[in-house]
Amino acid sequence: MFITSREKAIIELIVKTSGKHTVNSLSSFMNVSGRTIQRNLKSIEGILKQYHLELKRTPGDGLFIDGKNEHIYRLIQGLSEASPTDDTPEERKLQLLIILLHEGPSFKKQVLARQLGISVTTLGSYLDELGDWLNKYSITLTRKRGVGVELVADEASKRHALASFFLVYFYEEIIESLYLMQNGHSFQEPILGFFPPGHLKAVHQSVGRQLSKEQLNLVDNDYIGLVVHVCLCIQRTHNGWPLTEKNDMESRYSSEFKWMQEIAQELKKVLSIRISEAEINFLTLILKASKVQETDAVYYNSIFLGHLIKKVIKDVSTSLNVDLTDDFSLFQGLLAHMGPSTFRLKQQMELFNPLTEEIKEKYPVLFLAVKNSLETEFTDVDFPDAEVAYIVLHFGSAMLMNEEKVRISAVVVCPTGIGASKMLASRIQKELKMIHSVHILSIADFRTANLSVYDIVISTVRLPFTEVDYLLVNPLLSDKDIGIIEDYVQKNIEKITREKYMKPSPPEEENVRTTEIRGLLQEIKDVHQSIETILDHFKVYRMSSVRSHHDVLQQMAEKAEEIGLMTDTAAVLTQLLKREAKGGLGIPGTNMGLFHCRDENVNGLLFQAAHLDQPCVIKGMDGKDLEMKSLLLMIAPEKLSKREQEILSIISTSLIEDHASMMIYSSGNESMIYKKLEHLFLDYLQNNLIKE
Repeated sequence: MFITSREKAIIELIVKTSGKHTVNSLSSFMNVSGRTIQRNLKSIEGILKQYHLELKRTPGDGLFIDGKNEHIYRLIQGLSEASPTDDTPEERKLQLLIILLHEGPSFKKQVLARQLGISVTTLGSYLDELGDWLNKYSITLTRKRGVGVELVADEASKRHALASFFLVYFYEEIIESLYLMQNGHSFQEPILGFFPPGHLKAVHQSVGRQLSKEQLNLVDNDYIGLVVHVCLCIQRTHNGWPLTEKNDMESRYSSEFKWMQEIAQELKKVLSIRISEAEINFLTLILKASKVQETDAVYYNSIFLGHLIKKVIKDVSTSLNVDLTDDFSLFQGLLAHMGPSTFRLKQQMELFNPLTEEIKEKYPVLFLAVKNSLETEFTDVDFPDAEVAYIVLHFGSAMLMNEEKVRISAVVVCPTGIGASKMLASRIQKELKMIHSVHILSIADFRTANLSVYDIVISTVRLPFTEVDYLLVNPLLSDKDIGIIEDYVQKNIEKITREKYMKPSPPEEENVRTTEIRGLLQEIKDVHQSIETILDHFKVYRMSSVRSHHDVLQQMAEKAEEIGLMTDTAAVLTQLLKREAKGGLGIPGTNMGLFHCRDENVNGLLFQAAHLDQPCVIKGMDGKDLEMKSLLLMIAPEKLSKREQEILSIISTSLIEDHASMMIYSSGNESMIYKKLEHLFLDYLQNNLIKE
């Protein structure tokens, strides 16, 4: 019997006090969280099944074991003979990984097996699994006769691998430990056999204070990921494994670097451990990859990303026959989410999403549609399933789906319609969650069947029909066959789902419409005022003999103050320069730079351009120098309505909409740009206010 000490103690308590103990009382008695008890109870249910017993609850939630007395007696006998082990396979693999990363560079198998208390055969199995895991992080694990086990990697890769292992397999344990420490519980042993409790608590408090001070919002797993990486940094440095690689030294000028510096200074005072600049730079990349921005703060940033997201929304809409192209909140949410996520993926940081399998199972068709579009539009980023699943949630929310409405129907054709076809149909429904129903037909029946009711035709033999599009598979449905079917569904989603998605139009009650009319009038007012302000004050300035683009900004800001759109030129200029310091504003592949900010001293939306006789060199959005001849200025008040955000967004994303748009905006021709804006606004009004 494989059982832990806690599971054994819980079973013994339930047997002795049948119906008296609840999850809460067990949690108090054993000084662990209710979540841990629930997790243990799931394992216990599996153990009880071996003895033909069940775990049940009384009306008052008391726990008792139901079954024959002889089976309960056998359970008690089994418990008395069992030697509890508190190490699960994942915990042993974690111990092995820590040894490999902390005590290298090479080890004898027998020594490792003895350290872990396992056989050499089991060790070999663990090393195979860890080798596959580490390979994702460019870490090589080798086993050579006479040398033993060797691990070759740079320090940054080791940290990424170890942090990801903690987050994937011990995420809940870390959260639970932090919660207990926050509530006064003290741990005598290292958390998960690795983190000193004092270190984990100090990092948790310091990171939490800094994020609160800067008003940054991180999703839970990103927050825990940052805490784990900071703890790893302290632990590895303390044990003599410092980080010496210089990663993206430009990060030193970012706000994230300053925040990590403050955290490092605070931890140095508390723990007396110095965190080097290389370490701070590494942690800055982690923070940059995990920061979730407020959605209304990115409405005109990330021009290229916004352009690609719009194409993804259009692709998915086309695939599923539902129009989401005008859903600005979907666009806004994706823009806020995918900025940090694409950064993280380009840095090859592993993503952890505990809901991946659940999302794939609940929205299989939507998942494939989103994945297909991401692969098409983002040619330089490889999106793993975990990241695709997060993006699917944004689309699922936009489509108001409690459950996916598409039901894909398949037909399996075989010579007789019996035998192997039954097994194949069962395998298809088990392995391919997007297929809702599988029918079986013989070749004879298939000739006369109504094929319009089936989305996919799958056959175990070559069919004597040339007009039927079908997939030929092995009756045992190999992994290759599963891949062929998934690939077919992904590439034919639009055809398969045509007319299966319908946007419901629920009847609106009179009082709801009365309330909504006020909101609509306000939106119309916002749109009217915003568009009118932009068009009234749009202008292209001709600039000659300017020393730098800062002079251009200064002149444009002063003119904006003269017409009443700004009250403090110096404050707005400071904001513009701060934004430029955070990252390049030059649009790669063009001669344009988009300078933008929001400030309380701005009284209305402003979009203007300046055409320079002599180009100025500025940083591009790709980090490279760019010769700018057209400076585009976009400024807005600190507080904006949803419609005002939309209007700025359509301008910024139109800058690189196509080659013609880029030529118009970079031309310096005032009338052409003005007509382009008019066209954008007219299209917006027709698709958003008039249509709605």
